[in-house]
Amino acid sequence: MDRFQAMLLFTRIVELKSFSRAADSLQLPRATASNIIRQLEARLGVRLLHRTTRQVSPTLDGGAYYERCRRLLADLDEAESSFDHSTIAPSGKLRVELPGALGRLVVLPALPAFCERYPGIELEISSSDRVVDLIQEGVDCALRGAELRDSTLIARRLAPLPQVTCASRDYLNAHGGPQTLDDLAHHLAVNYQSPTNRRILDLEFVVDGQLRTVAMQSRLTVNLADAYVAACEAGFGLIQAPRYHVTTALAEGRLVELLPQWQPPSLPLAVVYPQHRHLSPRLRVFVGWLVELFGNSH
Repeated sequence: MDRFQAMLLFTRIVELKSFSRAADSLQLPRATASNIIRQLEARLGVRLLHRTTRQVSPTLDGGAYYERCRRLLADLDEAESSFDHSTIAPSGKLRVELPGALGRLVVLPALPAFCERYPGIELEISSSDRVVDLIQEGVDCALRGAELRDSTLIARRLAPLPQVTCASRDYLNAHGGPQTLDDLAHHLAVNYQSPTNRRILDLEFVVDGQLRTVAMQSRLTVNLADAYVAACEAGFGLIQAPRYHVTTALAEGRLVELLPQWQPPSLPLAVVYPQHRHLSPRLRVFVGWLVELFGNSH
């Protein structure tokens, strides 16, 4: 039995909570994966995994062994990546999760330059507004446009994303535009509901260095960034969105910026990855490219 393969398979099973997903990720037959784990448990003389029809979880001994395995594998990965040929020409698959609008409007249009610079890297991009579990779903890194609360992730800050308060020309023609924050009590907003915790996000403004939150009346709630902007363009009320998302609509006059003297707070943007996953050469260059991209764009 290959000890390295056994440790790699075991850690992948613990992280993905599944024999079949772990076997698929390593391109192993399910029967081979099961046999490797049986041999590993026999050699160690302990049971490493609890198996049920729905999920796989580590035993107490398995949890301790997992922590040692992940440290050993990270050290091995770091040792191999220290050689020049690995860092000069990184290669392999990189799985990246992008917020829908940010990926569509900012990252994907710039991505051909990255692929030309690093032709050996194969990118697998998934895109949504939900917060994915990077370890559970086998994602190498993700862009997050909010404060990081998951302590199992490492965050590299990229740039603040300026936001803008706006409404459609049709809405303003029908209802007029607010001149002060107190005027918002007489207006409608499009509600944005977090797809993660289903909380409605109120409008926020920075007033004399202090954050002021305004809850507004609404006739429509959405949980997708593109739907949020589309609803605003359709005349359902005010929104606050990252400026990159509404730049074209503002320039073309479909949307109008409101209350510019009271700006919404910028959204912090970071690239995140699991703290126990070594920053591989392909991930390192991708993170560096993101730093460059957003440093030039914002």
